[in-house]
Amino acid sequence: MKKVFLGLAVMASLLVVSCKETTQDKVEDATEAVGNEVENATENAGKEIDSAATEVKEEVKDAATEVKEGAKEAAAKTAGAVENAAKDVKEAAKK
Repeated sequence: MKKVFLGLAVMASLLVVSCKETTQDKVEDATEAVGNEVENATENAGKEIDSAATEVKEEVKDAATEVKEGAKEAAAKTAGAVENAAKDVKEAAKK
C-alpha cells in the first residue's frame, strides 16, 4: 500500500513539474509575442510620424510659394496704381 501511495505521489509530482514547465513555456512565448507586437507598433508609429512630417513640410512649402506669388501680384498692382495716380496728378497740374 505504501508503494502505491509513493508511486502516486511520484506521478503527481511529475505532473506538477511538467505542468509548470509547460506554463513557463507558454508565458515565455506570450512575453515574446507581446515584445514583438510592441516593437512592430513602435516601428509603424515612427514611419507614420515621418510620413506626416514630410506631408506637412510639402504643404508649408506650397503655402510659402503661394504667399510669395500673392505678394508679387499685389506689388505689381500697387505699382500700376501708383503710376496711374502719378499720371493723373501730372495731367491735373498741367491744367
